[in-house]
Amino acid sequence: MTNQDILRIALEQSALDCNCSPEDFLSFENKVVLSRENEKARVYVPLPLECDLVSYGNNIVAQCSERMRETVAWYIGKYPVEHCFESPHVIALNERLAAFGCKVCFMAEYFLPDLNQLKELPCPYEMRMLHQKDFSAYYTSEWSNALCEKRKHLDVLGVGAFDGEKLIGLAGCSRDCESMYQIGIDVLPEYRRQGIASAITAKLALEVLKLGKVPFYCAAWSNLKSVRNALRSGFRPAWVELTARSSEYVDQMNV
Repeated sequence: MTNQDILRIALEQSALDCNCSPEDFLSFENKVVLSRENEKARVYVPLPLECDLVSYGNNIVAQCSERMRETVAWYIGKYPVEHCFESPHVIALNERLAAFGCKVCFMAEYFLPDLNQLKELPCPYEMRMLHQKDFSAYYTSEWSNALCEKRKHLDVLGVGAFDGEKLIGLAGCSRDCESMYQIGIDVLPEYRRQGIASAITAKLALEVLKLGKVPFYCAAWSNLKSVRNALRSGFRPAWVELTARSSEYVDQMNV
């Protein structure tokens, strides 16, 4: 697999998620499409979506409901691509969404491995490969980024860092779609800043590639610790995404 293969697979998956063609993300013209259900989309994406903006850098592909089409087209046509994913312009979108009972909810950056940078990294503690059967004791708050209790059946592979028999760091990957596995990472607070996170993230990414799947990594822009880990581990920014959800959903998250 090459970096070009990895990007192609990611574009193909984004096209399944967004009801468009992979080439649409490489255009220099924005595109608005109707959001539709797709059984091959990432499992945690609740299609159809009212408003979802995706950019690989050149343009924006916006999937939306029919009732949102005019508003979404206005927004991505008014501001430069990069500014559509940040304040103050995102506030203008949020104000328009209010009329539809929606609010801006998720804003994130996604990373893909750079095969010119990805490699095994040293870890001051023993690293062990873990499989689905090994995860049962670790569905706790300490490991909630690495594992997902609501979708246990998708947690397929992990790399644990151990101090003796104590798990101190865990990178886990979820089978979010057929071709791509998402990596999540947790390290106990007292063991951080020792290179554990990057070592287990890189090792897991390499193992996922051996399976013929593409590992990917997601972080909020403001989560600098996570972004730095992605970069140290051999990942590079690939695409950004902004998703609106119902006002009730967002308000419940803010309780």
